[in-house]
Amino acid sequence: MSTFDHAGLIQDINEGLSTFRRAQPDTMRGFSQLAQASMAEGTLSSKHKELIALAIGVTQRCSGCIGFHVKALQKLGATRAELEEMLGVCVYMGGGPALMYTAEALTAWDAMAKG
Repeated sequence: MSTFDHAGLIQDINEGLSTFRRAQPDTMRGFSQLAQASMAEGTLSSKHKELIALAIGVTQRCSGCIGFHVKALQKLGATRAELEEMLGVCVYMGGGPALMYTAEALTAWDAMAKG
């Protein structure tokens, strides 16, 4: 089971990138614009796009992505049942390594749901 503090990890990433934001403001502004445009409501809902993003984070084994996208899914009103169904697809497509990060995503969901 994961021992990550995903809320703390998100904070650490944001703090760690603060100097990069100052050094490369155009890059970070461009990344932010790309993220906002990609995740905006469209033919696919923002929630479905966040489920896709989290699936990619799980299968690519990115703890930071798991933290950020779990947080976003909770803000969008996603349910644990939706999370679990999407994670089933991750395990199907990603095998054993995705199963290990499925546990991490579920732990992050539970921890962030509490506080």
